[in-house]
Amino acid sequence: MVNFLNVFNSVPLAKLEVGQHFYWQLGNLKLHGQVFLTSWFVIGILVVASLAATRNIQRIPGGIQNFMEYALEFIRDLAKSQLGEKEYRPWVPFIGTLFLFIFVSNWSGALVPWKLIELPEGELAAPTNDINTTVALALLTSLAYFYAGFSKRGLGYFKKYIEPTPILLPIAILEDFTKPLSLSFRLFGNILADELVVAVLVLLIPLFVPLPVMALGLFTSAIQALVFATLAAAYIHEAMEGHGGEEHEEAH
Repeated sequence: MVNFLNVFNSVPLAKLEVGQHFYWQLGNLKLHGQVFLTSWFVIGILVVASLAATRNIQRIPGGIQNFMEYALEFIRDLAKSQLGEKEYRPWVPFIGTLFLFIFVSNWSGALVPWKLIELPEGELAAPTNDINTTVALALLTSLAYFYAGFSKRGLGYFKKYIEPTPILLPIAILEDFTKPLSLSFRLFGNILADELVVAVLVLLIPLFVPLPVMALGLFTSAIQALVFATLAAAYIHEAMEGHGGEEHEEAH
């Protein structure tokens, strides 16, 4: 067993540097440089695709314009299904940005050979492979649903913390912490696990064997983007839905 472990440790699995980062020093701050590099790459793809789709808009769309219009229609349907016909329009940009950024980030981890690019330390990976990215996206979602509830219901939004009884106040506050935690760790865990599985299989067995796993990874990556955006929209709707109930009661 000891010999086996020694042989296993000598295999170049050490190239999978989980937790190792390429840092940029900005004053007293240390920034994860590899996350910024891959995030800018993803943002660049989205910006170029948007410009290409809107540069010469045709009445009968084709090519990239057709694809982007289909993506927009999909995002609108997603927002409408969660927020309702009257409330969904202002939130389409936010939910759409979340979905597209996460979707392209996840797929970049599966399709772009990031690990072939050498860094002084650490290695490149999908932006969503880093917990800092997923936590930032989850916190943005938290700010969005707090803003949605407060802008829609005013100070009455905070009544939810003491209804139906003030005894539930600690549980209501805890729920606001668990929502971003579950969002961030679900996305981070799935993307990290998928990339590690594919990387280990590529190192240990021939190239063509991991292809079905990579295809499955692309599918699950898309599902993770959909789940995150759907839950974000659901939380925003949950923050606003009390307003409709209050209006209904006042009407009676």
